Amino acid sequence: MSKILVIDDEPWLREMIRLALEQQGFEVIEAEDSADGVNQARALLPELIICDVNMTGRPDAGYATLAKLREDASTAAIPFILMTGMADAAGMRHGMELGADDYLPKPFKVEELFATVNARLRKVQTVRAEAEKKLTLLRSQISLMMPHEMRTPLNGIISNAELLASAADTLDPHTITEMSQEICQSGQRLERLIENFLIYAQLEIVASDPASVSSLRLAVTRPIAAIIRAEALAQAERVKRSQDLVLNLAEGSLGMAEEYFRKIVGELVQNAFKFSETGQGVQVSLTASANLMELAVQDAGRGFSPEQINRIGAYLQFERKMQDEQGLGLGLAIAKKLAELHGGSLTVASTPGIGSTVSVKLPTARNR
Repeated sequence: MSKILVIDDEPWLREMIRLALEQQGFEVIEAEDSADGVNQARALLPELIICDVNMTGRPDAGYATLAKLREDASTAAIPFILMTGMADAAGMRHGMELGADDYLPKPFKVEELFATVNARLRKVQTVRAEAEKKLTLLRSQISLMMPHEMRTPLNGIISNAELLASAADTLDPHTITEMSQEICQSGQRLERLIENFLIYAQLEIVASDPASVSSLRLAVTRPIAAIIRAEALAQAERVKRSQDLVLNLAEGSLGMAEEYFRKIVGELVQNAFKFSETGQGVQVSLTASANLMELAVQDAGRGFSPEQINRIGAYLQFERKMQDEQGLGLGLAIAKKLAELHGGSLTVASTPGIGSTVSVKLPTARNR
């Protein structure tokens, strides 16, 4: 049984709507004004909200109610229908900008009420069904891909460890050191692989829930130049190429959690070093405008074909052949997913044999 919240300061109208909807099998909650409606919505989390625009002498009370509920992560995704006797174009546009899902002009017939309510609830059910379909596919892909992708680093760990365990007394110190380093590197590779699978799975789950996406965008990170500098230097030092790193960073703030922004920077810079040689520069730049911050990572390495660029995506595109040939895969897919979940974008411009530039555009904190 779907739960519907009706917010209106006229008792007779609330009662009429309640009786009509209860006849259709809905559970109806009533609220007499904006404050009461916001409190009940947060406490009871209805499947749908119907709210009058003009209440208690305030011609914008419905808009204010909508704005408050859209700011709260727990209620941000609840479908919201505005009722109004003044359904002018400007008012409708304002409501839609605040996040209204539909309008119900007054006076209305019971049939129109049913049609509007059922249309909104059907849309919610469709979105949920599609989200569940995606999650089912994701579970299947993870179960297929994890054993395959984990085999290479595990083989490196097991083979070296077995040799050390069985023949350590016959090996010279230099060989033992090399084998220990290989174990360490394989372990780090395996750790990163598992981490990326878990992060991507988490992001797919978040993407299927509008309320989670809204909550995700509430975070703010500043100043971001220092974060970029630290992460880029760490990646350069890891491959002993600090001399190849060039930084050109503006200042700014983002509507994104620091851990996610670090992940984007780390994946982009790591790939730039992976697909270029020592002595080839890797330039990391950050430019700022009133609404956007743009992070660009440019290398002079091998570059990628358009087909390989198009394969940056979900697990279905994370093929072993692609991983063996170029190493493109889940890391850039995660960066792309993070950018899109925060209202931004990721693009790749590349020419085989010349190099690549990966650009991420993200809204500033005040323009989330």
